[in-house]
Amino acid sequence: MLPNIALSIGSGIVIVLVVVVLALFSLFMAFLSRYKRCPSDKILVIYGSGLGKNADGTKRSSKCLHGGASLVWPVIQAYRYLDLTPISISVDLKNALSRQNIRIDVPSRFTVGISTDPVIMQNAAERLLELSNNEIQELSRDIIFGQLRLIIATMEIEEINTDRDKFLEAVSRNVETELKKIGLRLINVNLTDITDESGYIDALGKEAAAKAINDAKKSVAEKNRDGSIGEAQAKKIQRIQVAHADAEAIQGENDARAQIAISNATLREKEAEAKRIEVTAQKTQQAKAMEDSYLAEQKAEAARSLREKATLEADIIVQSEIEKRKKELEAEAEAEQIRRRAQGEADAIYAKLAAEARGTEELLSRQAEGFAKLVLAAGGNAEDAVRMLVADKLENLMRIQVDAIKNVKIDKVTVWDGGSGKGGKTATADFLSGLLKSVPPMNELFDMAGMQLPEMLGKKTDADTPTEETPAE
Repeated sequence: MLPNIALSIGSGIVIVLVVVVLALFSLFMAFLSRYKRCPSDKILVIYGSGLGKNADGTKRSSKCLHGGASLVWPVIQAYRYLDLTPISISVDLKNALSRQNIRIDVPSRFTVGISTDPVIMQNAAERLLELSNNEIQELSRDIIFGQLRLIIATMEIEEINTDRDKFLEAVSRNVETELKKIGLRLINVNLTDITDESGYIDALGKEAAAKAINDAKKSVAEKNRDGSIGEAQAKKIQRIQVAHADAEAIQGENDARAQIAISNATLREKEAEAKRIEVTAQKTQQAKAMEDSYLAEQKAEAARSLREKATLEADIIVQSEIEKRKKELEAEAEAEQIRRRAQGEADAIYAKLAAEARGTEELLSRQAEGFAKLVLAAGGNAEDAVRMLVADKLENLMRIQVDAIKNVKIDKVTVWDGGSGKGGKTATADFLSGLLKSVPPMNELFDMAGMQLPEMLGKKTDADTPTEETPAE
């Protein structure tokens, strides 16, 4: 039972949520459908409540938009579009009374359209919103007819016919002022031929044509007259100018001949003067050339002597500089050789000493390693190790002692012995004993080496007690 109740409650919640979502979506779509965009060739007019107030504090009857978009609230607001397409209106005004009480026909065509000025747009929304294009066209035609009749009544036919700009300006000013009241503006005015029943305009045309023809004929006659007079004047001027030109030509020829004669005389005079000047200049130039030649030769000789002297001095100086530089280079080369030789000898000595040091270091290292092994073999007793070394070198030590007196040569020994000596010894025995004592004792050799004589080779006695040695036979 309880599960069924819970299922029912859950289903109800889901249904409520679905209904709420659908309602919100429908409301959003409704608002979206009420968001209206205004095309560029139309005016969007929104009317209803909630439109605000005008600048003077009055309640706004509508809101006009040209371009853009706006939200049109549902229920309380509605909207319509005003078309901005121009409207062409044919106005065939007939029997319009002019200022001269002459009736004329003024066929014309006007082009109007709804204005996009904010104030005029508001007038169009208030007066043209529910009208069709045909109704707007008829309303505009009535306004234009009335204003055209009013303007023609204040102007003469001559002004209307000849001064079209003034007429069109008056039409545009008056008609557009009235059209703005209903929200329209005048775009273009096109007037065709203006006619009247009495033929006044034709007469004016004929009069103007006749006047123009007469003026043209008069102008032609005047031009012909002016042409004949001008032609005669031109011929007169031509004959005078030709005669004057001939006289001036003859005078010019005579003057030219006189000038030629004078010029020839002057030319001959100047040629003679030029010849004299030329001969004088040639002689002067020859003398000047010879003088310059002598001076040039003198300067050349002086320059030649100076050049030879400078060449000789330069050869001597250059030769001495060459010898000096040669000796300097030889000295530098010799010094460099000595330096390189000394450097080589020093490097050789250094290499030799370094090799000897490395050999000594290696020898001592090997000896130390060998002695360490010898001490290890002797059971860790250094004295036993020394004894072993001494025993190994004993033969060499004895050979050194023997070699000390080996090369002593005694060719002849003469002994005078009295038979008595100190301690009961003869002199000969003392001599031989002292000779043997000159051999370095083994104990002293060990002392000089900084070592102690092993006990197996003997012990050192007191210094006062002489050691008994057997004399050599």
